[in-house]
Amino acid sequence: MSIIKRIGRSVTLGLVFINELFRSSMAVARQVLGDSSQLKPAILAVPLDLHSRAGVTTLANCVSLTPGTTSLHVSEDLSTLYVHVLDAPQPDAVVESIKSTFETRIKEIEG
Repeated sequence: MSIIKRIGRSVTLGLVFINELFRSSMAVARQVLGDSSQLKPAILAVPLDLHSRAGVTTLANCVSLTPGTTSLHVSEDLSTLYVHVLDAPQPDAVVESIKSTFETRIKEIEG
């Protein structure tokens, strides 16, 4: 893959991250200012399809930098990322969101 394509895909990842940062910040603000007794925190296992340590590290950083989520651990074989989520009423939807927003773009950069 050419360097130009990687740069373009990296810019796309950056824009997706900024969008998720804004959306998550608003959601966390609503949760903090609202009724927090309805929150359903969870620790989720996100199966990974990434091929490099750099890709897994990038994903873990994107997750940790997004309000309401924190990367906790990556399995030794790099196949699973464990994530703490502030509110996960539908855990499968949260896992799918992480995979479809960040992981998909990182896989494109990996080539």
